[in-house]
Amino acid sequence: MPSITQLVKPACIALFVFLQFSAHAQLNDTLAQELEKLNQVIKNVPEYDQQKQASIDQLKQQLSGATSLAQHFDASMQLFEAYKIFKYDSAYSYARRMQETAQQLNDPQRMQSARLTLCFSLLSSGMYKEAHDSLLHVQVHLLPDSSKPAFYALMARYYYDLGDFDNDRYYTPAYNSMGGAYVDSALALWPEASWSHRYFKGLKELRSGNKETARTLLHQLLLSETLSLHEVAITASTLADLYLQAGDYNQAIALLSRAVMADVQASTKETSAAFILASLLNKKNDVKNAAIYVDQAIADALFYGARQRKVQVSTILPLIEAEKLNIVETSRKQLAWYAGTVTFLLVLVIISAFVILQQVKKLKAAQKIILQASQQQQETNHHLAEVNEKLQEANRIKEEYIGYFFNVNAEFYDKIERFKKSVEQKLTDRKLDEIRFLVANINLKKEKEELVRNFDQAFLKLFPNFLHAFNSLFKEEDQVKLKEDELLNTDLRIYALIRMGIHDTEKIAHILQYSVNTINTYKTRIKNKSLVPNDEFERQVMEQSA
Repeated sequence: MPSITQLVKPACIALFVFLQFSAHAQLNDTLAQELEKLNQVIKNVPEYDQQKQASIDQLKQQLSGATSLAQHFDASMQLFEAYKIFKYDSAYSYARRMQETAQQLNDPQRMQSARLTLCFSLLSSGMYKEAHDSLLHVQVHLLPDSSKPAFYALMARYYYDLGDFDNDRYYTPAYNSMGGAYVDSALALWPEASWSHRYFKGLKELRSGNKETARTLLHQLLLSETLSLHEVAITASTLADLYLQAGDYNQAIALLSRAVMADVQASTKETSAAFILASLLNKKNDVKNAAIYVDQAIADALFYGARQRKVQVSTILPLIEAEKLNIVETSRKQLAWYAGTVTFLLVLVIISAFVILQQVKKLKAAQKIILQASQQQQETNHHLAEVNEKLQEANRIKEEYIGYFFNVNAEFYDKIERFKKSVEQKLTDRKLDEIRFLVANINLKKEKEELVRNFDQAFLKLFPNFLHAFNSLFKEEDQVKLKEDELLNTDLRIYALIRMGIHDTEKIAHILQYSVNTINTYKTRIKNKSLVPNDEFERQVMEQSA
């Protein structure tokens, strides 16, 4: 006859394997602490932006008090410098003002300086053609000596950015070479001890393929205590790129975390550090932090107004949301499997108790056997009733988990971690009733609704005119009428995913938890009502909601 230990041991091993399998991979403690510090800094974004705006307001007062065109030009220059990494449209506006004022002054030097600021704005917004045309008209010999290295650095950045944009084995090296030539011209004019000289020297080494030299130069620069927050952010981001190319993700994450922190504290909105950090953490399955940083990247891109940043960020947002859905679905299946394991353990306990009672019964006298049999029957019935009740409860929980198909926010992972630890302790203590209570109180409905709303909000931040543009493709009676508390409905959500670049019907069905046939039915019904041909409808959605 097998003992209780022999019966329970296989189930315990299976449960241990399950718990090990379900444990989420974590970053090391140092990186986790750095990311937590960054999260606290991100919470203070409004305060940093308010301080930035206050300094800008003071500069605007100086502009309004300008009594001459020269003073007006200088004040506009200061406002451009304040806005150039903060808000694109304002920076562009003041660059235009500088041009107009310089023309009124008929000052060739100021005209060229104003053109240089305009080139910076165009390049920062991703308007490469316009930036190139404008740069070609800069007359370098008319620039003041202090502005000439800025022109060469801007030309270098143009060719480096163009090389990154093309990402081509033939054109990119040529662009990098041209950028390096302009860096050489700038280095000849900058003081060797300046940040600009040291940074661009390291950048040139990186672009030229001398990665070890670049790493040494940038590390030494980052150790300097005289760097501004913006200089720290740029240096750390560039150094992170080196480690990314070497496959050292942890070091890259640490540097990007420092860069994002400096960007937030300096109210820098023209940045890609938060987007790259979110991409890395998403690859390491840290969806919680990835969601925080991609939200920050979206907020920065929308605030700054640079079109290439908006497009860049929109490529990763659906991937992070889909990863959340996958994790929730995996967790649901694991919890359902756990419920079955607990039920199996309960059955083993009952079988073991029955075996023991049978052995005791054989040792009793006939009269005691009859009495004991009656008592044992009552006890067995009590146990069976208890088991049936627990099985019904387990089935009810499984049914709830089947409906629990959509994503929750990042706090879900903390809940899972606490749940796992509590179950491990209660299994050790054999507190089965408490385990049943814990399992019975899991409900994912609220998390699903929150995920849907979060997706809707994030999408409408990127495409605030989506509903108006979508309805313009239908007659008034066929247009979507949302309920008071709705941001999007299922019809809109399908085409929201398509607008974000997910055209595969099977992927859309997986994300929204519908069948492929159901999604096709939705799409056919919507297209049949539209004012445009069916085969043109999706293209119209992409263009109308831009």
